[in-house]
Amino acid sequence: MAENVNEGGATGEIKLSCRNLWKLYGRDPAGFFNGSDGAIANTADHIRDIRQSGHIAAACNVSFDVREGEIFIIMGLSGSGKSTVVRCLSRLVEPTAGEVIFDGDDLLKATRAELIEIRRHKMGMVFQHFGLMPHLTVLENVALPLKIQGIGRDQRFARAQEMLELVGLEGREAAFPRQLSGGQQQRAGIARSLAVEPAVWFLDEPFSALDPLIRRQMQDEFLRLQKLLHKTIVFITHDFLEAIRLADRIAIMKDGEIVQIGTPAEVVMQPADDYVTEFTQDVPRDKVITAGDIMSAGGSDASNHATVGVDTTLEHLMPHFRRGMAPVAVADAAGVVIGQVSAQDILTALAVAEDDAD
Repeated sequence: MAENVNEGGATGEIKLSCRNLWKLYGRDPAGFFNGSDGAIANTADHIRDIRQSGHIAAACNVSFDVREGEIFIIMGLSGSGKSTVVRCLSRLVEPTAGEVIFDGDDLLKATRAELIEIRRHKMGMVFQHFGLMPHLTVLENVALPLKIQGIGRDQRFARAQEMLELVGLEGREAAFPRQLSGGQQQRAGIARSLAVEPAVWFLDEPFSALDPLIRRQMQDEFLRLQKLLHKTIVFITHDFLEAIRLADRIAIMKDGEIVQIGTPAEVVMQPADDYVTEFTQDVPRDKVITAGDIMSAGGSDASNHATVGVDTTLEHLMPHFRRGMAPVAVADAAGVVIGQVSAQDILTALAVAEDDAD
């Protein structure tokens, strides 16, 4: 991992870990590691040697943890390696070196039979191209993974029906994919991936083929589903605005390496380098920075007759100061006041963000 990587302040039980992951393409990619687990003393020199040899380094020493119930977004420009990494996590692409630890076991050591069982029962996958079977109805498409598991017809159709209702497609069970809009097809793909009740959910640019309005609606739907289901999610996108809207944490990739990991606010307010700064320069800071990011301890001075949650963005926090300039109390998920935000805190946060963008 690059030295300037910031893991952010995420907490919770680790569900999935990626350790020193490499994916090389070329004549003898494994020869660069000599049986090692991918840990390299000098990554920069190693990558230089790989590229000078004519090999393609699609993923370079990638490391991160994904916590239980977290939306972890990997983003970057085309060719940055983000889709390669998510395919390595599920071994749709075989890594050259490294470790992928899922529920305490290294997936790279799993046999083919073990891997098939893990994919069938513990992983859900959604891709940019919906992959629905054109000759099957919507209900049959959603039930297909359960059929592969050997689940009986009545049980799998009952489960598929539940998933269709969950994603708002009730009434479309007998339709064929060609009879659905793009947004409906993606909902069907999401329902199918959820039918197996996955422990971890991989989504590779699931909304990028949709029109902007439908894409926004699908993002809303995604957040609604996550609030209900609390899945552990690895989500790939090239759209930074989508990333900051959906992510608990973001990993930004460039040329196969992770440049920075952090919360949306950390990435926007404390970019690791010029590359990250370029990504964030057009982001409206008031939509990203939250009360929890800028609050001070206490709360006894807060007399603005308002209490906001730690996740309240500045966009929704600032109108509270129309009532007066006293600080606003900030409460945790249990409603306990844990801090306060003043008007000056907001001005300082926005001013620092603007200075960083200049």
